[in-house]
Amino acid sequence: MIRYSKGIMNKKILPTVTTTSNDYLGKLSEAQKLNLKEICLFLTGLKIKERKKLYQQLEKTPIKKIPFVHLRSDMELWELDFLVENYQTKLFNLHTASQFPHLFDISKYRDKIYIENTINYPFDENEVKKFAGVCIDFAHLENDFILRDKNYKKNLKVIKKFPCGCGHISAITDKLIYYSEDKIYSYDSHYLKDYSELDYLIGYRQYLPDVMAIELENSIKEQLRIKDYLQNHLLLDSKM
Repeated sequence: MIRYSKGIMNKKILPTVTTTSNDYLGKLSEAQKLNLKEICLFLTGLKIKERKKLYQQLEKTPIKKIPFVHLRSDMELWELDFLVENYQTKLFNLHTASQFPHLFDISKYRDKIYIENTINYPFDENEVKKFAGVCIDFAHLENDFILRDKNYKKNLKVIKKFPCGCGHISAITDKLIYYSEDKIYSYDSHYLKDYSELDYLIGYRQYLPDVMAIELENSIKEQLRIKDYLQNHLLLDSKM
């Protein structure tokens, strides 16, 4: 018989409106057409003017809950208030301040903010201590395992020491990709071409947090299929 690994059935994997490309309003519209009530929201690609536009559009959708939001370092307190008060947001994540210094005081939500491991920026234990814990980007973690063993070991040490409140799920490709903004090569990708690009997650089942966002540029409809694949195939523990 097939059964879930301990706790897998209680873990939430959600489609995400991402903003690193120009189709974020299209994704929001797609979520509306699919009558989705719950999503994650990653605001990393939007400046304040665009964020305000997105918030206005969000209010026109059937979405009632956004449990997990990826913040930008230039976000103001009122934005977090808006998300918490209107969409029951309980989890936020930020990049490390060494990569993007935080411009405004959002310490009101310190106990809801988790620090993410990013490309070439492993966890800083002293920084993590000031917040709720860690947000694991599993593709970044796996990429460090392949390319930067020192960063991987440092990240794993911090992961084992602090609470993990949320996570990002992206793809690991079989070819290196050059990210010009970071001037670095990486195997992790925000676009999934084949389900096999998620197979690496099997090795991280023991670290899966209760809430995970699908951080992919794939359409919302495709993300829902990816969610089904993760829940029904990849994250199962097969036992006879």
